[in-house]
Amino acid sequence: QVQLVESGGGLVQAGGSLRLSCAASGGIFSINVMAWYRQAPGKQRELVAAITRGGSTNYADSVKGRFTISRDNAKNTVYLQMNSLKPEDTANYYCNADVSRWNGERFTYYWGQGTQVTVSS
Repeated sequence: QVQLVESGGGLVQAGGSLRLSCAASGGIFSINVMAWYRQAPGKQRELVAAITRGGSTNYADSVKGRFTISRDNAKNTVYLQMNSLKPEDTANYYCNADVSRWNGERFTYYWGQGTQVTVSS
């Protein structure tokens, strides 16, 4: 069973920073794309940032220049460095990974349980 475990959320004042981590485990052969999504109350889940195994990145316009996604392929871990946080960044942040496993399973998307980020004004 694949598990994605997020950490690093919390409460921060506007202008502050947080770093989220997501570690994947469970018979993993490789991970293609790793990504962070977020969902605020009453809103749809949206893509925040994504990174390929080779390091190519993609960001939502709302976070460009403030957030940085990175990954450690050896640790099957993805990070999201969030700077200059705004109240509108408040949401539950979810990790997503496109996983291939040693048991033959290929390119299956898995989700973490989410970590809450709250930015006060």
